[in-house]
Amino acid sequence: MKKNMGLTDRIIRIAVAIFVLVLYFMEVINGTLALILGGFAFIMIGTSFVSFCPLYMPFGINTTKKEPK
Repeated sequence: MKKNMGLTDRIIRIAVAIFVLVLYFMEVINGTLALILGGFAFIMIGTSFVSFCPLYMPFGINTTKKEPK
């Protein structure tokens, strides 16, 4: 797996996942919505830690900084 996520992308994903967890623990979201958003939060944290998003591949998206030649 080649990294295709930059630092800013990873930070935003982790922040959104933490926000979803806060909403859940404050009981703002519950039931099916909590399960769906919790699943997305889990996926966002996982992709942030490995710096790879499989959905970026088909679209050719790469948010990493380009290395100077």
